[in-house]
Amino acid sequence: MRFVDLKTQYDRLESPINARVQQVLDHGQYILGPEVAELEGALAEYVGASHCVAVSSGTDALLIALMALGVGSEDEVITTPFTFFSTAGMIALLNAKPVFVDIDRRTYNIDPDLIESAITSRTKALLPVSLYGQCADYDAIKDIAAVHGIPVIEDGAQSFGATYKGQRSCGVTAIAATSFFPSKPLGCYGDGGALFTTDDDLAERFIELRVHGQTGRYEHPRVGINGRMDSLQAAVLLAKLEIFDEEVSARASLGARYSNLIETTFAGTDDPPVVTPHIEAHNTSVFAQYTIEVPHRDAVQAAMTERGIPTAVHYPVPLHRQPAFSRLNQGQGAFPVAEEAAKRVISLPMHPYLTEEQQHDVIHALEGSVREVLE
Repeated sequence: MRFVDLKTQYDRLESPINARVQQVLDHGQYILGPEVAELEGALAEYVGASHCVAVSSGTDALLIALMALGVGSEDEVITTPFTFFSTAGMIALLNAKPVFVDIDRRTYNIDPDLIESAITSRTKALLPVSLYGQCADYDAIKDIAAVHGIPVIEDGAQSFGATYKGQRSCGVTAIAATSFFPSKPLGCYGDGGALFTTDDDLAERFIELRVHGQTGRYEHPRVGINGRMDSLQAAVLLAKLEIFDEEVSARASLGARYSNLIETTFAGTDDPPVVTPHIEAHNTSVFAQYTIEVPHRDAVQAAMTERGIPTAVHYPVPLHRQPAFSRLNQGQGAFPVAEEAAKRVISLPMHPYLTEEQQHDVIHALEGSVREVLE
């Protein structure tokens, strides 16, 4: 069983993907070719944003967003300690300080109630993450930001295709970034990402920054990066975008079935040993990961491996405990909710082509593994 099955997806899309790729090979514009502009238009329309700027990765999308806001030395950016490293890594790369705020216990997203107390005169931006495929509480976050005049950047690397109160992820805030890493809900065959904004000036800055700060050939009014998207990756994404709504729907059904199977399997106990994902009533999730909580996580993961079921842990070490951020002097206990989640979370196989039989196999292995470690 594959944790993420890109082969089955390719088998379905082989003809349109190959045709799109062949077009790139025929015209030879391998970087920022016509497919990139076509993709930007399609993605902007999809999320309801005024502008989309395609870039080389989700990490570079975050970096460019921060650079466009002028984030630099002695600035602070508020974010979550429970996410992939690049979110805080890009803040630090600009010599700014990541200011962590603990998470909501049910959704694993940043807790809006804790943001206000973290804001200082140096706060340059808020950078919430829409983790595991579900948007954070953006109305509450934007209300706080508006009072202080601080921009909000959605890190939508895991939530592209999800909705928040009827709005699509990456169209909820004035600035958003996403990733098209192959395993993402919408993934290319290498690295890729995109920025979204409703601000014309910011869009121009994004475009300049992705090409070394260039406004014209060999004219560089600002310092930027090499953040351009390859035309081949855009071609793959355009082919995949044709069936993306079907895959988003499949992910929702699979997530619901997983939760139902788990809750049924472990029913009848006062304190069920497995915690299923909590999706807020106003949200939909694309289940970039289907992540549960279990006791004795490492032992359960080992037992699942013995039963032939691949799993992953997103994420075992909160960012404030990473050696790269030791200078922040935030030891164990600084963010207890994130620390507790990091000990218990485990992700099960999730992709749009999981069969019902495969899901039953996963839950059967999960039941056996959990009961084994609890004996």
